[in-house]
Amino acid sequence: MAFSSNAGSGPMADINVTPLVDVMLVLLIIFMVTAPALSYQIQVDLPQRTSNPPPQPKDPPEPIRLRIEAGGTITWNNSPMPISVLQSSLEVEAERAMQPTLEIETDPDAQYEMLAKVLSRAKNSGMEKISFVEPGQ
Repeated sequence: MAFSSNAGSGPMADINVTPLVDVMLVLLIIFMVTAPALSYQIQVDLPQRTSNPPPQPKDPPEPIRLRIEAGGTITWNNSPMPISVLQSSLEVEAERAMQPTLEIETDPDAQYEMLAKVLSRAKNSGMEKISFVEPGQ
């Protein structure tokens, strides 16, 4: 039996596939771990089409315009309001027969924490129609 050695000839031209196989095995393990997490179903309740839609109100109430300023002050239809009174005022509006739309406008420099407080108070008061409005509209 004869073995050939490559000692006398030039550089070896074979590709070292070991690093490639290592990378492919790591990628395979990553995909095997993350694939089951991507296959869980998320239940979404979409509105269904009805043959007789509810009638639109003839005279909808005027929307409530809340503006959150950069300093943390809140205005209710252009009149300043402390945040401590906001939830009780929203509860009164939520109990009306036809609930008005709450339009929230924020100053670009306003803190997100204040917006989160306003949204939580609106949700806790029972407001169902909440919309965001661009400044100046």
